[in-house]
Amino acid sequence: MFDFGFSKAIKSVRAVWQSIRLSNTSLATPRRHQRMYAMAKASRLTIGWGTSVSSEDTELASSLRTARARSRQLVRDAAYAKRAKQIVEMNVVGQGIGMQAQVMTSRNELNSRVNDDIETAWEKWCEKESCHAGASMHFADMQRMVIGQVFEAGEMFTRKHYRSFGGSKIPFALELVEAERIAEDAKPGPADANNGVRLGIEVDRFGAPIAYLIRTLHPGELRLTPEQTDKIERIPADLIIHNRKIDRWPQTRGIPWMHAAARKLNDMDGLTEAEITAARAAACYMGFIESPEGESEFGTTQEDGSKQLELEPAVVERLDPGEKFTYAAPNRPNSQLDPFMRMMLREVAAGTGSSYESLSRDYSQSNYSSSRLALIDDRDLWRTLQRWFIRDFMQPVYKQWLHQAILSGAIPSINIQEYAANPTKFEAVRFKPRGWSWIDPTKEVEAYNEAVLAGYTTVGRVIDLTGDGADLEDILKERKRELEMMKEAGLVFSTD
Repeated sequence: MFDFGFSKAIKSVRAVWQSIRLSNTSLATPRRHQRMYAMAKASRLTIGWGTSVSSEDTELASSLRTARARSRQLVRDAAYAKRAKQIVEMNVVGQGIGMQAQVMTSRNELNSRVNDDIETAWEKWCEKESCHAGASMHFADMQRMVIGQVFEAGEMFTRKHYRSFGGSKIPFALELVEAERIAEDAKPGPADANNGVRLGIEVDRFGAPIAYLIRTLHPGELRLTPEQTDKIERIPADLIIHNRKIDRWPQTRGIPWMHAAARKLNDMDGLTEAEITAARAAACYMGFIESPEGESEFGTTQEDGSKQLELEPAVVERLDPGEKFTYAAPNRPNSQLDPFMRMMLREVAAGTGSSYESLSRDYSQSNYSSSRLALIDDRDLWRTLQRWFIRDFMQPVYKQWLHQAILSGAIPSINIQEYAANPTKFEAVRFKPRGWSWIDPTKEVEAYNEAVLAGYTTVGRVIDLTGDGADLEDILKERKRELEMMKEAGLVFSTD
């Protein structure tokens, strides 16, 4: 008994000592027992999980051309990719982002004469012959093109030309430059030896653009004559507007917005094509003829020695004795295709920024409340993108246009000396992006009315949200004309 108790005590001491050794070992070798986040642990289940630590420009350098080409192919051929692009264009720009000048007088009132002259000159310049160097696109169409290319190619370049086009009095026009025209593999010349060139853009040490290296011809353009060569121009950065969404910094170029959903879209396109092919085959009777022995004379001999028989409707064929005909009927259409495609579309919608209902036009899987929540969530995203687009494209264009318009005398009510002394005063402007109609008019009109009465918001803000590009001034002027016409016609309405 004594020996047994002594042995048991020795084993207990050894166990404690072993635990102390393991504890010390874990402190001395943190790699083996270090506490860490589960997503950072390496195991056989995470072998394919990338752990790259490269910069954004490094990743773009190896991915941009292929990603851009595949994105363009999807927009051309895949219906849902094209739909995703249309959703962004319609909701960010729609029929075009309008402008309302906000020049104030010394009494802090709107200067109607100056503002009307600016708006009149702006509307005339927005015609395709004046604003577009190619004389083919109205300014609203150019807006949609820019945001559409930012979605499809990841970025868009707009070059400013300080000369008149189409007989316009204002020496200012825009040229749209696709991303492929940027010479991504160009090397810096003597003039830019002190700066770095990243993916076709010359930048300083802080990443600010100095110049853009632009091909005179698109690399995929047809060369009409042998003399046409791929020359590269160095365009100063102040002549280029570069629109892109920046996810990391430094990030010199933009990546297509569908990059997270492109593989799914391509797989869906291939799957639907395969399912349609299988369904077409299932719609035709196919089968096999089994002969017990010897060579059958049934069918037509093919080049490879096999025999084939083309089935015709309402025709009964006679088989040789002992032969048996077996039908091959593919199980198509696949009953599981619809729920599987819905699952894929939800992931694609998440990757492109739109809701499933907007992308698929399928409202069978949602009720009124869930559809309304999806629309509200979508509109928050579109408003954010609208503000970004106004800051990055509309405001730079408007400032340069106003400067050229005043100096050229296209706005006679503005004195050049007064403008030179205080340009900020005349640059005051209010852009009018598209709004959206009511989702539930009865409840929302009542709620907005109560909010205005309580002082939580203003009539102008409500019109901004629901006026589809109109603002308070537009509504009041239109309403005034409407009431005057009703009065002249002797009509009485509930609003009187």
